[in-house]
Amino acid sequence: MELRHVPWNTVDLEDLNPLLQRQFVVGHDIMVARVLMKKGCVIPLHSHHNEQFTYILEGALKFWVDGKEIVVNAGEVLTIPPHMPHKAEAMVDTVDLDVFNPPRADWIDQTDQYLRGGK
Repeated sequence: MELRHVPWNTVDLEDLNPLLQRQFVVGHDIMVARVLMKKGCVIPLHSHHNEQFTYILEGALKFWVDGKEIVVNAGEVLTIPPHMPHKAEAMVDTVDLDVFNPPRADWIDQTDQYLRGGK
């Protein structure tokens, strides 16, 4: 693995559905994604073997995790353990950074159908 400096404006912006876009950079053991959601965007209930940190840069997301509703606002971080089912909805237009360990293979190979073409 070599040192890299990656400005976001050089990373492809992927349109997953009309309310959801993302960019990501993949390292050896981790991945960071910049996720842009319009108000009302829903990330359906799902789980994965990856540990996830979500840091809200702008806006707010409501999460449903482990039977709880949690609102995460700009400047706050939510940590989601591996295999924990979760769902999210953008309360307003939102930008977040998601960090995954290990990297999300389904995002890299575009087999993440639960995100594509949805609400």
